[in-house]
Amino acid sequence: MKALIVEDKAYIRKGLLNLLQLIDAEIDVLGECSNVKDAVTVANACKPELIFLDINLTDGTGFDFLEQTEHLSFKVIFITAYEEYALKALKSGAIDYILKPLDIEELTSAIQKVENITVEEQKQRIEATKNVWKPNDSKLILSLHDSFQIIDLDELLFCESDKGYTTFYCSDNKKYVVSKTLKEFEERLTQTNFTRPHQSFIVNLKFIDKYDKSGVIYLKNGKKIPVSSRKKEHFLSALLNWNNSKI
Repeated sequence: MKALIVEDKAYIRKGLLNLLQLIDAEIDVLGECSNVKDAVTVANACKPELIFLDINLTDGTGFDFLEQTEHLSFKVIFITAYEEYALKALKSGAIDYILKPLDIEELTSAIQKVENITVEEQKQRIEATKNVWKPNDSKLILSLHDSFQIIDLDELLFCESDKGYTTFYCSDNKKYVVSKTLKEFEERLTQTNFTRPHQSFIVNLKFIDKYDKSGVIYLKNGKKIPVSSRKKEHFLSALLNWNNSKI
């Protein structure tokens, strides 16, 4: 199959290409795009049979791309960093997807699935279930060792990363540890009222009591969060913009 990769992260695109070579899939990658605009142009010109499609792109979403190319005939494998999207889609018997970081077994399985479904059938599934892929800004689903934990982002104080694990601290004094890095949650959280003032922390702006100019955040529960010199300017900008939005 002739394929197009539509993904805004260069390292994800490179990783996907490497995995496709490893599994020796009969897929010819025609090109790579990082945004909706370029992807529409390339798809119209090259008419791929398969699209590896990121949900969130720099200038829109994967569904924006699909709406602008609905006249074309291709199959889709979604790429998402947000596990809750995939869980919702799985529950509704929906679409083929692979989670970031990309896994060779998931990729192999997704390719096999799209090979056994028609373009029209997949289009119908996507149309019927696309609402489940829309982000729920108020909830986050964490994959724990033996369960899935739903947390309310309005009650999440901060996240702390340590040696490949991330701990989520909530206002009810509960905490949850997941075996993922903080980077894997940064994009999702910072789209709402969170900011990353330090390599090891993401903080909910609504729970900040004060900021000491020496480089320390004081949360309302007394917890101290460091602000790195490299991220200080970005943190202050996020704090002031968030504060102004509440006035």
